[in-house]
Amino acid sequence: MHRQQPARGESRGFASHIAKRQINEKNYQHQLFNRHLLYFTIIYLMGTSLSVLSFLLVFNSGAFAESSVSFDRKGALPVLSEDIKAPPPAVAGGGAAKSEAPGFCIFNGRSGSPLGAGAAFKTVVGESDVVFSGESHDQMKDHLAQLEALKALGEARGEKIAVGFEMLNMTLQPVLDDYAAGKLSEEEFLLKADWKKEWGFDFKLYKPLFDFVRENGLKALALNLPKKVVSKIARAGLAGLSPEEKQYLPAKVEITKDEAYIKYIRQSFEGHGPSKQPGGSAAGKVRSGTAAGRADKDFLRQYILGKGKKDMGDMFTFENYLAAMCAWNETMGARLADFLNANPGFAGLAVAGSGHVIYNAGIPTSVLSRTDGLRPVSFYPADAAACPAAFPADDAGLADYVWYIDHSSPAAPARSPAH
Repeated sequence: MHRQQPARGESRGFASHIAKRQINEKNYQHQLFNRHLLYFTIIYLMGTSLSVLSFLLVFNSGAFAESSVSFDRKGALPVLSEDIKAPPPAVAGGGAAKSEAPGFCIFNGRSGSPLGAGAAFKTVVGESDVVFSGESHDQMKDHLAQLEALKALGEARGEKIAVGFEMLNMTLQPVLDDYAAGKLSEEEFLLKADWKKEWGFDFKLYKPLFDFVRENGLKALALNLPKKVVSKIARAGLAGLSPEEKQYLPAKVEITKDEAYIKYIRQSFEGHGPSKQPGGSAAGKVRSGTAAGRADKDFLRQYILGKGKKDMGDMFTFENYLAAMCAWNETMGARLADFLNANPGFAGLAVAGSGHVIYNAGIPTSVLSRTDGLRPVSFYPADAAACPAAFPADDAGLADYVWYIDHSSPAAPARSPAH
């Protein structure tokens, strides 16, 4: 035990030192007893063998030399807390350590300034009425980033949140309602929603989001347009839809005039997306040369044209392909906007592919054109092995905020969307 030296000028006798040491030793013995009691309780509850218990009982405090152990009593239950500092999450301007968490390497997509750590992120999300969070569908970290946005929104709005899912088409809203309300098991939900056929990507990627919705009593919205309608527009245009098929669309479908977004959609239609243009600038600003960027565009193409039609672009016109993409965006945006208009005080989170969020030209534009006075914010997840020291100029305008996430870890298995 370390003995505290007397303060300068202060006179203390030998007896007082002895008394002080005895008190300290008694305190130490009391703390040691409490620690051993905690070990016994943990081992008893876990059903661990007595041999392990014996080992822990003789384990001295040296094992905790690098940490500060304290007891925070709530009621009658001791809670062990250790002040061991964990590695900080990745923040803009610093290197990002590889982990399963997305980190908070986030830059403002306009000013290029770093957002900072989690507290700043929570403030931005909490002050927003509608959040658009993009994803590369097979990247778990992108979905965990969406979960961070949902948690931050939950802290600000409580239960008054509607989470819109691209993964489910609007005809499945009753099934989604039952699942969100806890009336269906996960297995029943996946079966009734025909998840593998309708979406195809591993449900485990989205499970944390759905679990949060269910556990917190949030509203869930099936945003998507049925695939058969999207494909029909790509083949025959909006004018080629039957009256029954047109019922799935909002009353007004705007065709985007955003040049960067049109260029992005054309790259998807043509089945390629060079990462750099001559002169070194990014193609349409988007870092489409990354594996994630190519996969996003391939998915859009397969969803619109149908599985197995990768090399059949000459059978479709770009005008109809663009119309299909816009009808897709407009339908999802209208679904979310209609709910927010009908439920003042609610906030919304759109969980959708990055191709529907990029440049704020897809779902964000659709929602804002149908609502009044909402405070929006969008996040585009960009693949980066490490957090950039400065915001890449080529990424300006991808969204309100660009979230750099390492996609190098193995992606979850996925099935191509079937028709």
